[in-house]
Parts: sequence; C-alpha cells; structure tokens
Amino acid sequence: MAASLRLGRQGVLFGLRLSHINKYLGATQPWQENVRHLFISQWSLGVSPLKVQMPALSPTMEEGNIVKWLKKEGEVVSAGDALCEIETDKAVVTMESNDDGILAKILMEEGSRSVRLGTPIALMVEEGQDWKQVDIPPPDVAAPPSMQAAVAQFVQSAAPSPPPPPRSATTAMLRLSPAARHILDTHGLDPKLATPTGPRGLITKEDALNLLKTAPAPKASQAMDAPTAPSPVPTPTVTPPPPGVRPNIPPLSIPGKPGAPGTFTEIPTSNIRRVIAQRLTQSKTTIPHAYASIDCDMAAVMQLRKDLAKEQIKVSVNDFIIKAAAVTLKEMPEVNVTWSGDGPCALDSIHISVAVATDKGLITPIIKDAANKGVQEISTNAKALAQKARDGKLLPEEYQGGSFSISNLGMFGITGFSAVINPPQACILAIGTSRAELHLCEDNQTLRTQQLMTVTLSSDGRLVDDELASQFLDKFRANLERPQRMALS
Repeated sequence: MAASLRLGRQGVLFGLRLSHINKYLGATQPWQENVRHLFISQWSLGVSPLKVQMPALSPTMEEGNIVKWLKKEGEVVSAGDALCEIETDKAVVTMESNDDGILAKILMEEGSRSVRLGTPIALMVEEGQDWKQVDIPPPDVAAPPSMQAAVAQFVQSAAPSPPPPPRSATTAMLRLSPAARHILDTHGLDPKLATPTGPRGLITKEDALNLLKTAPAPKASQAMDAPTAPSPVPTPTVTPPPPGVRPNIPPLSIPGKPGAPGTFTEIPTSNIRRVIAQRLTQSKTTIPHAYASIDCDMAAVMQLRKDLAKEQIKVSVNDFIIKAAAVTLKEMPEVNVTWSGDGPCALDSIHISVAVATDKGLITPIIKDAANKGVQEISTNAKALAQKARDGKLLPEEYQGGSFSISNLGMFGITGFSAVINPPQACILAIGTSRAELHLCEDNQTLRTQQLMTVTLSSDGRLVDDELASQFLDKFRANLERPQRMALS
C-alpha cells in the first residue's frame, strides 16, 4: 500500500511538471503557428480557379473562334451574363456564364481561331477571393507549331554552336521538309544554299521559295545538269516541247504573286465554310441523290400577290412556295422523314429550312410549323430570320432540326438547278425563275401566255423513290397553282 501511494504521488508531480513545459513552449514559440498559417493560406498557394471551357454550341461544332469578349478581367459575372461571342460552324453565338463569380483571367484573346472543344478559354474565381492571385493551370494540349519552333530556336541559340569544320563535314545530313525537297529537286537548286529557319535547322517550304527567288537562273542550271547525267549511251540535247504539249514538270505555285502563271493566294477558311464543305462532301458521297423536275403555272399566285398588295399586304413568291411545300408534306407524311443510322424516322412536325446566302456561307434558318401558318405570317418569320442570318445572330434552335429544305435562285435569273440534300433530311426543293411561254389552248385553239416556273426535287433514294417523288411534285404543283386551296388545308 505504501509503495502504491508513493508511485501515485510521483505520477501527479510528473504531470504537473509536463504541463508547465507545454505552457512554456507555447509561450516562447508562437512563430510556428504563424509559419504554418502562411503556408496554408490562399495568399501563398494562389486561388483555385474555375475553368471556362469552349462549349459545343451546335451539334456539328468541333472548334470555334473567339470573336469578342463582353466582360473584362476583374468584372463580376452572374449566371446568365454574356461572357463572349463565339463563331461556330453555323453563326456567331453569345456564350453565357453558368456560374457566379469574378472573371479572373482571359486565356484566349479576341481573334483566337480554331479553339477545340473543351479547351479552357478563361478562368473565374468566387466572389470575395483575390482574382489577381489566380492559379493559371498548365495547358492540357500541346503547344502550337509556332511556339514549338520559337522554343526550338531559343534552345538552339542558347546551345554552343559547333565548330565550322564539323559543320561543313555534315552537310550531307541536311534536314528538309517534303515540300522543300520537291521544290529544290524540281528546279535543280543546291540545298546547301538555303538558309534554314525551321526547328533544329529544318529547311522549310518558305526557305526553298526564298532561295528560288534569289536564284539567278534555276531553269538554265536544270537544263545544264540534264546532259551531264551519267548514261551509258549518249543522249541528244533536250529540246523544248512543241506547242500544245503538256510539260513534264508543272509550273511552281508561289504565294503572294497574283497574275503570274501558276500562282495562287491562300485565303483563310472560316469555320462555317469548312463545315459546309464537310457537309456537302458527306451528302454527295453517302446519299444516293435522285432528281425530278416539273413546271408550275404561277398565274394564280401572281394575281393573288397583286390583290394583296392593294390591301398593303406584301408577300413574296417564295412565301407561297414555302406554304405549298408544307401543305404537301402534311398531305404526304411519308415524305416528311429523315435518315438515321438505324433507318428512316417519321417526323411529327413540319419545319421548313430556307437557304439564305450570307457573306460567310449558306445557312438554313427554319420556319417552324409552316403548315399551320398563313402566308403573311410565313413572310414575317422568313424576313426576320433572313436578317438575323446575315447579321450572324441566329440562335441554335433557329437553324437546327428542319425536316425539308428549299433553295430559291429565281431572283438571280437561274432557270433551273439541282440542289444538294441537307442530311439527315430526305429532300430539298430547288426553285428557278418564272418565265413567260406561249401555249396552245386545246379548247378554242388559241395561244395564251403562261408564267411557268421549274422546280427540281432532289430526294434520298433510300427514303423517297421515284414514284413517291413524282406524286409529291404533282401535289405540290396543284397546291401552288391554286393558292386558295392552301388556305383551306
């Protein structure tokens, strides 16, 4: 018992001494807490940002161009605010913010082109955080070739240059791009005379063209090299080909020299033009096009337009064509279909896509539910959509999801043409200009003038066969030649 009491007394004394030591350490070393707070604060580690990525603003969009930033760095942004204007493959669309915060850093400046989907274009931070201390993440994609070339040149200039004798001994190890090699071989130029500007001493196409410009007479040197080529049998001198014979070597195309034979000027391609080219190629290579044409008498439509103009109602011939096509699709729902990967799909709505030519390319805004609208309402919608298309302000829902397309070149004096189907739609109707023709009336054997207009239907042979296309054109003509009948449909 006595031993237990002594051990307990010693334990209490040891605990009291330990508590005094802890108080002393806490009082004499406050700098440890400050240092720990410094290293875990946002001031030293930076502010964790929220990435704003390039969105998919259309189903076929793969990349976009930054047209204009509507917010500046440091401005407060609320959800739904317009951040920037992005040029897609269809139009210029305003991108809206999905979060609240502060725009901390713009990664892609105005004018940035071919920005892939998912690429960060800006950084945002939460309100109350220091946006100037935002952490800029490393790029997820590889640097562009221009940046890689600049880095390679910097590394090459920083590295010690080799002595002249070894450099002359390795002239056989020149690095040429395929285009530069073709140009030098074609004109018989010595690659050692070219000044390489590419990464790691690569002779690029521009270097070869610069050498070609400074060369005194490349063709003469090429002609001199031909007879000296080793040959077991002596060959006669090379004579120029007679007139009208195609030369063996085509003339070299040199950029920046318009007017000279065999030259060209490179034109930058917009996203809209690039997508139009892809879609046209896809349509002509994957869709079996079938064509059928018919002439429509436009006398009744012309007379009705005059009567409506007296009542200050202005509608165009194209408005009647849109209405006639929509009514015909309502009467023949088997034509109102699209093609998917699994087969044909019947559509419940009738949305007419109308081709509109803009400076950036062709776009097809949609007249929705055209069969249930009057000609005057169709005219109002068509004018508003055409103006928005020319201004590049169409919304995605205003040009996506059409079921039937119409392309009218009659105002340009085109008599008739065949249009390319807009996939996944099944048909497109090509409209020509109206023309006056004399026809013999069988009843009284007299001549009368008719205003005829040729329309050509391009149809997908997988969905609309020739018989169905003929029936569609016959009903379309009947509806267009009796416009009052369309009002009752």
